[in-house]
This record gives sequence, structure tokens and C-alpha cells, in this order.
Amino acid sequence: MGGRSSRAGVLLAERDLGCRLARRVMVPKSECRVIAEFSVHPVGEGTSVSRYVRPALKELRKAKGVRLLVTPMATVMEARGLSEILDAVKAAHEAVFHEGAERVSFTLRVDDRRDKARRMEDKVAAVS
Repeated sequence: MGGRSSRAGVLLAERDLGCRLARRVMVPKSECRVIAEFSVHPVGEGTSVSRYVRPALKELRKAKGVRLLVTPMATVMEARGLSEILDAVKAAHEAVFHEGAERVSFTLRVDDRRDKARRMEDKVAAVS
């Protein structure tokens, strides 16, 4: 799905990995985005960790300038720069400790591409 529009932007797909996004967005050619995948893991807190993940997700949702896509195994984030991503991750990490976890690990995978304007949906559309 998706393709070039008559304007200087990229028309984005409305779907991704089975999840629906609410709108179509025009991205100016000059606007590059950082896309990251984040998951947080309270260590030694049992098999069900939703109690710890929920406050982390709440912090991510409060982050300014960060779009989120929550999936069953991780959260995908998109922002104009790496600093917004790192600030959101730090807040989420601390939220797990505030919930009572004594040890926390997380994974963060970052795609910082500066030669091409794209969003989360673009990456999915490219392989769909």
C-alpha cells in the first residue's frame, strides 16, 4: 500500500503487521525520523509482568514528539530525533523500578536513517 503523491511527500500505508493505524499522513521529503523498538523486562518478578510493563507504557505515552505502536512483544517508537526516544526509554525504565521491581533490563533497537523521509508505516509497506 502507499505510493508517491503529486506533492513533495510520501503517502503512507494505513496498515502494519496486522495492526491498524488511525490515519494517513503526508511526510515532507526533508523530514527524516528515528524509529526504535523497545521492550522492558523486570527480572525475577515472575511470569506475568504486565503489572510492571503497564506503567512503563504509560510513561512512553506521555513522551512528547514520540509516536507509539504497541505490539505483543515490544513497542515501536518514532520521533524526529534520538534524544526524544532516549528520554522516553529512560522514563519507562524508571517507571518499572517505581512499580517495585528490583532489577530491570531492556532492549532498544534503533534505526536512525537520515537520507530518506520515512515513518513506521513506510517500513512495513516496503515489505508488504
